Amino acid sequence: MSEPVKPTLIQSMALGGSAAAFAVNFTHPIETVKTRMQVSGLGVAKTASDLMSKEGITAFWKGIPFGYGRELSYTSVKLGAYAPVRDAMGAGEPDSPIYLKFLAGALTGGGGSIIGNPFDVLKTLAQTGQGNASLGSLVTNMYKEQGMKGFYRGVEVNIMRACILNATKMGVYDIAKGKVSENFGWSRKDPKTVFCSSFVAGFFMTITVAPADMIRTKLMSQPTDKKIYDGFVDCAIKTVKEGGVLSLWRGFVPIWARFAPQATLQLLTIEAMYNALGFKGI
Repeated sequence: MSEPVKPTLIQSMALGGSAAAFAVNFTHPIETVKTRMQVSGLGVAKTASDLMSKEGITAFWKGIPFGYGRELSYTSVKLGAYAPVRDAMGAGEPDSPIYLKFLAGALTGGGGSIIGNPFDVLKTLAQTGQGNASLGSLVTNMYKEQGMKGFYRGVEVNIMRACILNATKMGVYDIAKGKVSENFGWSRKDPKTVFCSSFVAGFFMTITVAPADMIRTKLMSQPTDKKIYDGFVDCAIKTVKEGGVLSLWRGFVPIWARFAPQATLQLLTIEAMYNALGFKGI
C-alpha cells in the first residue's frame, strides 16, 4: 500500500471549507442561542425558550446562508490551510516545537478572519434578530448606511479572536493527537484519536476565546444605523463596567457546547476526507 501524500494548499483548503460547511448545519442553532445570550444577558434556557416561542424552530437557523459563506471562506483557511502552513514552517513532526504549531494556527486563523469578516457581521446581525426583512435587505442596508467599512466592523477583535481560537484549536489538537496515540496505542488517523483530541481542543478553545467572542458579538451586533461602541477597547471597558470581569465569559456553556461538537465534526470530517483521498492527515 502506497504512503499517503500531503495535499496541496488549495486541495486542503477546499476540504477544510467542505468539512466546515457540513458541520455548521448542526452547530448553527447552538451559536444562535449563544449570540442571543451575549446580547441580551439572559440564561441558556430562557434564551432558547423565548426564541422558540416567539420566532419558531426555524429561528435557530437564522443567518445560515451567511454561516455557509463564513465556513467556505474563513474556515477553509483556518482549518484547511493549517497543515500545509505548519509543514512549510517545519513543524509537521509530532516532536516539532509546540510554539510553531500554535503559530501556524494563529496565522491561518487570523488570515481567514479577514476574508470571512463580512459574513461574520451579517450572520451575527441575522442571529440577533436584525435581519428579519430579508438577507438581501440586510446587505443593502448595511452598505447604504455604513458603506464597505460596515462589513468590517469588529475586524480587529475578530482577527484577535481567530488567532487565539485557531492557535488553541489546531495547536492543542495536533499535540493531543500525539499524546492520545502514544498513550492508547491508536494510530493518529484512528477516529477514536481524532474524537478525543478534538474534544479536548474544543474545551481549551472555549477558555481562551470566550472574552474575545463576547466583545466581537457586541461590536458586530450594533444596529446598521447606530454606533454603540467606539472599537474593541471601548467595548471591553463598557462590558466590564456593566457586568464585571466574569461577564466576559457569559455564554461559556453554549460556547463550549458549540465549540466541542463543531471542532469534533470539522476535524472528523476533514480527516475522513484526507483518508478517503489518500492524503496524509493532520
